[in-house]
Amino acid sequence: MPVFIDDHGVRIHYIVREAENPRAIVQLVHGVGEHVGRYGALIDALVADGFSVWADDHRGHGQTGFEQHGGDLTKMGRPGPGGMRAAIDAVDRFTTVIRDENPDLPIVLVGHSWGSFIAQILLNRHPLAYSAVVLSGTAYRMPGSLDSGDLNRKYKTLGTTGAEWLSRDPAVAEAFVADPYTTLTPLAKLFGIGGALALLGRPARDLPDVPVLIMVGDDDTVGGEASALKLVRSFESRSHLTDVTLIVYADARHEIFNETNQAEVRADLLAWLDARVPSRG
Repeated sequence: MPVFIDDHGVRIHYIVREAENPRAIVQLVHGVGEHVGRYGALIDALVADGFSVWADDHRGHGQTGFEQHGGDLTKMGRPGPGGMRAAIDAVDRFTTVIRDENPDLPIVLVGHSWGSFIAQILLNRHPLAYSAVVLSGTAYRMPGSLDSGDLNRKYKTLGTTGAEWLSRDPAVAEAFVADPYTTLTPLAKLFGIGGALALLGRPARDLPDVPVLIMVGDDDTVGGEASALKLVRSFESRSHLTDVTLIVYADARHEIFNETNQAEVRADLLAWLDARVPSRG
């Protein structure tokens, strides 16, 4: 994997999957306790539709975390020096790396879960950097509207992995706990109270009119439909965005790209992107 160096000297590992005659770059921002290797089917679909994909393993995660923590898998997920803010800044820096290498292509920011919170923060910081933003497994980033505690509590009778909240497909939970590069440690414990608080916030006022797609399962314990609706209303009334789309999947849990209806989810994403990011022919 290629690397870039963040402001604290941490080597951030990332992957690049190039599309033939790409129409845009998708910057894929993964969730907490996981890595980009879990997004193979989504990446394949995006590349086939003309989107090159750049995706990093965030601070403390995947190959970045493995190197950063000297191969100590018990520390996976912990961001290290600078904490949460450094992790967010490193994803911000990655956008610059992508732009420097691809000055003529638009960038679409696609964030899942923790990655969707980072994406919301980056949209507030640099709204002109992105031609579109997609948020999956996301929530309105205010107390009472997102849950960072025991996300599996309502599914305790459905399995023994502790990861049943991710998907209705038992194989997803089994693969997650068998993966040495993943962790189920709650976000607040990984990042501390200060790190968790750094994720809180609302969409900025009067943003440039960037198209936003929000995709959630209605059985997602992180936020679900009610929280997503608050986020939509905030983007519309506070940021004054005019192209905000919400898709809610009945009975789906947190990882909609790993759900039993994942083909439908990918098709919906591509249809939305196709309508907003033209092909280069």
